[in-house]
Amino acid sequence: MEVAIAKGTVYEALRAGGMSRRAFLQACAAIGAALALPPGSGRAIAQALTRTPRPSVIWLSFQECTGCTESLSRAHAPTLESLIFDMISLDYHHTLQAAAGAAAEEARREAMAANHGRYILIVDGSLPVGQPAYSTIAGISNLAMLQEAAAGAAAVIAVGSCAAFGGLPGAAPNPTGAVPISAVVRNRPLVTLPGCPPIGAVIAGTLAHFLTFGRLPECDPLGRPRVFYGETIHDRCYRRPFYDRGLFADTFDDEGARQGWCLYKLGCKGPTTYNACATLKWNGGVSFPIQSGHGCLGCSQPDFWDGGGFYRAAALPFGPLTGTAGIAAAAGLATGTAMAVANRKKRAAAKRAHQPITVADLEKSPGAQP
Repeated sequence: MEVAIAKGTVYEALRAGGMSRRAFLQACAAIGAALALPPGSGRAIAQALTRTPRPSVIWLSFQECTGCTESLSRAHAPTLESLIFDMISLDYHHTLQAAAGAAAEEARREAMAANHGRYILIVDGSLPVGQPAYSTIAGISNLAMLQEAAAGAAAVIAVGSCAAFGGLPGAAPNPTGAVPISAVVRNRPLVTLPGCPPIGAVIAGTLAHFLTFGRLPECDPLGRPRVFYGETIHDRCYRRPFYDRGLFADTFDDEGARQGWCLYKLGCKGPTTYNACATLKWNGGVSFPIQSGHGCLGCSQPDFWDGGGFYRAAALPFGPLTGTAGIAAAAGLATGTAMAVANRKKRAAAKRAHQPITVADLEKSPGAQP
């Protein structure tokens, strides 16, 4: 592919860092796949990045635990995460920056002034508007710093459930009066990437979309990119076939759990949680909580910390996309449980009659197999 290379572009920065042309094209293809773009989109992305200036990124951390930064920075090279760190100029980040004190704040203001209207603002953590003094940086309240930084941003990305929905700091009784970023930022393009923490590839993929197309991805009514939050974890979970057959683990150490049966009855909120955990997974695609034996906590949904147990959560509509799903999930459990009970009765009756269970017998009433 022959392209005209503009000075100071993303491609130039990657080449200067030692990335080969072949590796660049492979990385662009990976970005296209992560964004669920059509085949061949990798070349279009490569063309765009040869013309796209390396953008300035300012990352603000408020009421948070640094888990979102950990999620992005713990990369397994070569991954999208490490690629994105090369594609941007991370000019301010409380955890990763070398500067401290007055020098750090001067770097932030210089980056904002030099890139006014063009920089990307990433925020993780909620805003303590009820008690501003509870969280300050260099004597500046989180609210004042956000308002100043958002005023000159090309786009704002709320990373993590704290920034997206208030998260743990906003849980009852919410002593700091924590609110999400959207409560303050109303006149700038804003996307939310909830999760506690969000998947690193989701953060990287959203940045890649903005760099490639010059705009944020299409979002659902809660401001989440549909490409990553368009389906529930239940939709793509490898345990879904067990759910459909009425096979549920009753405890974390019973035979069903050892055989990988569905964790719905143990509190898994996969049917009401929209995220890409089951497909992108964690730690370089190694696993995700359900695969590791624990049910989904629903951390990418609003108010997940106050949601309580699964059955209570199923009755609480978290948002426009989840109320119907919660009702459907509860109905699905009832149906699946009925199937399992019916088949257990069949097996018990056959055992008493000393007759073997056949596949044909089970197919007459779909559900659990022996």
